[in-house]
Amino acid sequence: MGSESLIVDTATRIFRDFCDPQTVNRAADDAWKAPAWAALEEAGLTLAWVPETQGGAGADLADGFAVLRETGRFAVALPLAETLLAGWLLARAGIASAKGAMTCGPTRDGERLTLAGNGTLSGALRAVPFAKGAKHLAVLARREAGGSAVALIEAAQARVGEGTSIGGDPLNTLSFNGARPSSVKDAPADLDEQAMLLMGAAARAMQMAGALEAILDLSVAYANERIAFERAIAKFQAVQHNLARLAGEVAVAIAAAGSAADAIANTPAFDEAVFLEAASAKIRVGEAATEGAAIAHQVLGAIGFTKEHTLHRFTRRLWAWRDDFGNESFWAVKLGHLVAAKGADELWPMLAER
Repeated sequence: MGSESLIVDTATRIFRDFCDPQTVNRAADDAWKAPAWAALEEAGLTLAWVPETQGGAGADLADGFAVLRETGRFAVALPLAETLLAGWLLARAGIASAKGAMTCGPTRDGERLTLAGNGTLSGALRAVPFAKGAKHLAVLARREAGGSAVALIEAAQARVGEGTSIGGDPLNTLSFNGARPSSVKDAPADLDEQAMLLMGAAARAMQMAGALEAILDLSVAYANERIAFERAIAKFQAVQHNLARLAGEVAVAIAAAGSAADAIANTPAFDEAVFLEAASAKIRVGEAATEGAAIAHQVLGAIGFTKEHTLHRFTRRLWAWRDDFGNESFWAVKLGHLVAAKGADELWPMLAER
């Protein structure tokens, strides 16, 4: 059995034991989160993308992306993806990761943090996932003297605003005013704000692909159980057509997200090929999320909108993840600029190479 299978099996077991959507949906409070996070830390999954020399598990990028797909399949309301991304960012600069939950930034285009000559950070980041509750932050900043740097900073050093995403998870503004990082190192030459967004976009695309798998399973199961006019609604041609469309969107999402993850895992730098794959994946999986969520709610009808049913745990996170690290419109514009700059004659060769 390969390392990816072992890691995914471990993650699936933990999610099934601690993060089952129906169990979480019925929980009276968030008491389930602490033991779930402890199990993930003990298994080394929170620092999967951190080398062993820096205190992490040293797993391949492909392993981490496979785990992210499982977080989508279970609609995991924990900052595992954010901690993985923070660990990856710190590891790229040679900074040892901190223990506990982390998040990272920037997550939006055009946002900049400035690292002053005296080593303090200033600026603000909008809509940072799971900033509230995180113990440390990993951020990319611009030095006043020129160049980029990666910084690890205690969350207590920043002012964290209140906010939640459509999915009900923390989504906060971070304000820095003379905050002093715990550690700062120069960023690698290929690591800039766009690279950070591409990595985040690929991570969210993989999570959305997993969530789409889950809502397909929910929809098929419900259609086979729900009786109308003395037969299961799965026997009606219109419902079958909708389920087939949903299955098609799921297949496309898995393929696009998997291709982007594979490109990142097997390319040493964030070059044009990685940009094409990750941007395309975020666009196409975002479209699949929109279409897939609509179909699932149509199949389940009113029950799918109730708090008691688990469908909303997936669809609301699909809508939230769709906007994180750039939505479809943002990446479509970026991709359009690339195609226009290369010219019509280069479009087909660029696509055929993939």
